[in-house]
Amino acid sequence: MQSLSPETWQMWITFAAIAGAVILYSTERLSLELTSLFVVGFFLIFFELFPVIGADGANILSSTQLLAGFANPALIAVLALLVVGQGLFHSGALEAPTQWIASIGRGRPRTTLTATLLLVALISAFLNNTPVAVMFIPVLVTLAAQLRRQPSKVMMLLSFMCILGGMTTLIGSSTNLLTAGIVARIGLGQIGFFDFTIPGLVMAGVGMIYVLFIAPRLLPNHEGLSDDMGHGSGKQYIAQIHLTYNHPLVGEKSVAGMFPSLKDMTVRMVQRGEHPILPPFDDVSLLPGDTIIIAATRQSLTDALLSRANVFQGMLEEHLLGGDSDDESVGSGKITLVEVVVAPGSRMIGRNIEQIGFRNQTRCIVMGVQRRSRMIRARMSDIRLEDGDVLLILGDAIDIQGLRLNRDVIPLEWSATEIPDVRRAWRARAIFGATIVAAVSGIVPIEVAALCGAAAMIAFDVLNIRQASRAVDRRIFLLVGASLAMGTALQFSGGAGYLAHTVVALFSGAGNAVVLSVFFLLVAIMTNLVSNNATAVLFVPIAVGTAQELGVDPMIFIYAVIFAANCSFATPMGYQTNLLVMGPGHYQFRDFMRVGGPLIIVLWITFSLFAPWYYNI
Repeated sequence: MQSLSPETWQMWITFAAIAGAVILYSTERLSLELTSLFVVGFFLIFFELFPVIGADGANILSSTQLLAGFANPALIAVLALLVVGQGLFHSGALEAPTQWIASIGRGRPRTTLTATLLLVALISAFLNNTPVAVMFIPVLVTLAAQLRRQPSKVMMLLSFMCILGGMTTLIGSSTNLLTAGIVARIGLGQIGFFDFTIPGLVMAGVGMIYVLFIAPRLLPNHEGLSDDMGHGSGKQYIAQIHLTYNHPLVGEKSVAGMFPSLKDMTVRMVQRGEHPILPPFDDVSLLPGDTIIIAATRQSLTDALLSRANVFQGMLEEHLLGGDSDDESVGSGKITLVEVVVAPGSRMIGRNIEQIGFRNQTRCIVMGVQRRSRMIRARMSDIRLEDGDVLLILGDAIDIQGLRLNRDVIPLEWSATEIPDVRRAWRARAIFGATIVAAVSGIVPIEVAALCGAAAMIAFDVLNIRQASRAVDRRIFLLVGASLAMGTALQFSGGAGYLAHTVVALFSGAGNAVVLSVFFLLVAIMTNLVSNNATAVLFVPIAVGTAQELGVDPMIFIYAVIFAANCSFATPMGYQTNLLVMGPGHYQFRDFMRVGGPLIIVLWITFSLFAPWYYNI
């Protein structure tokens, strides 16, 4: 049997290593991080012991090249944009637009979600789809919560719609621009802005039908962090709203026994002086001095606290500014909501909130009281606490931590969540806007704009270092670095070129349409294993050579590279937007294969049927 050359032997070892990595990623027998480290470590050792020697006798695949992926500008951009997105989410900068979107279609959640995703696709056709994904991730996270859906049910749809929209115009994707640059450099002319828009729209349209109507049935229902903590429970707290003369609820009239601004809450009683008004409320108009007793979930109270309607007028601002206290430390930390239980033997038992002086003692505000034994219909100032009562507390993080030393209450620390600081929302919006404008306009590369935006989020106190570092997902860092190392090994060992030329040679006698179809499928598979840009660089010369051998217009095969290289749906490292949604959606590697794999098949079949007719080959 003929012996293999060292390069051929290295190529087959590279194939085996990549196949093993994909299997480990998909089965998750090892953690994603550990698999990535093993893959990189294997290639570093293997190519150090068995170097790939170039024509000049030098090693063309060094450790520097294999590790270059960890300093890849695209990876830096993704990680920095995650920090920028965390700043938007943490500051509540997108609360108003997301509440507006959700309010439009609260009774039609599918319509609202569909309209938002179609808007994403439209914008992605004219803006680079990575910043578009960053813009809409916080929007869809909040929209999913308000529509009672898990983020895992919408995040992958966002990424896929960005990619589909991006394949319709020249500037929709970095892959398109890169391919156009290579085409111009090799002397085939310039690709126009809308030169491939018609077939792109056909493929994107078919893909969108799949994304909107089939993919949601395949998506996992992974619980988000808030659900893991139990924040999604429906337990009701008793809270009260006191109406001052300038309160937004003054003058509001009941409609069908309910108050429109309090539709997510149950009004138990309206206390007017010494006269309690009980439901059903018939033609009741709220007046200054009224105290509204409500029952609401923690999520509803949090939404009301942050809403533009400002139902709890002044409460958050008063705490952020320190109220009437002279202590400069009040309001200086991050605001936190936490549940505490009244401890057995507590001095608070038998006394109400005012008698306890809870605000003066702890510098925290009691937002609500929850009692499991019976329904309460009384002002909070009239409720005498019992052991086992749960209080919903609002306070600075440092003051919440101080409750650990308070013997009267037992903090449920797993329930603690930070509340967006409304004072920082405009800073976050300004930084985000400047980042997007700089990236889209081309003033600076996207990785520079993203890195400066992340630094500004920290410098202007939207995030602290700990919060910013939490946004940097180590899984993404290791996964991208490992995938680029695999792509580099595949390219320099000759594996990628071997695959391309072998497939074209095998099907060259089957007809131009068959060769075009097989070529598309090969590029679509490769773009999920390597990267879309690396795939485009590798296959454009092969596309030109194949077209010339078949005697057809080279641009037909080049457009096939553009469309297929954008079919990066089956792996998280396939495209930057997949990586961006991986954390918010709590996705696993196999989730992309299960949902994105069929989409690649759908687009391949669509291209195989439409392209030969459209290009008349």
